[in-house]
This record gives sequence, C-alpha cells and structure tokens, in this order.
Amino acid sequence: MTDITMFHTSTCPYCVQAERLLSRKGVTAINKVNIEASASLRDEMIARSGRRTVPQIFINGQHLGGFDDLARLE
Repeated sequence: MTDITMFHTSTCPYCVQAERLLSRKGVTAINKVNIEASASLRDEMIARSGRRTVPQIFINGQHLGGFDDLARLE
C-alpha cells in the first residue's frame, strides 16, 4: 500500500489540482496536512521538503515535490 501525504492550505488551487490528479490515478487515500492549522506544521513541511510553497507531496515518506513535479511524472 502506498502512503501519500500532502501538505496543503484550504485556498490553494494547485493543491486541489494535485488531489484531482492523484484521484484520477486511482489514489483513494491521501493524508492531507493543512499547514494553516499551526505554525509547527508549516515548519515541519519546510524542514522535510526544503520548500515553503504548497502543495508538498510525499510518497512513502519520500519527497516528490509540488503539483508541477507531480504533473511532470504523469
């Protein structure tokens, strides 16, 4: 089973696009982490990805990148 985590915000159109793309690929479960909920979640995302923008997507703990990176893989 593939573990997918996506750091996101509630107003991010790229986050919505990433979720739709994953859904079209058959992904049924995404651990969505809203970084608006706390500064520590944003800090965790930055520490893990080295990036400040959303979405940041991790597959099985490995950083994939943002929406553009995901779309390039398609």
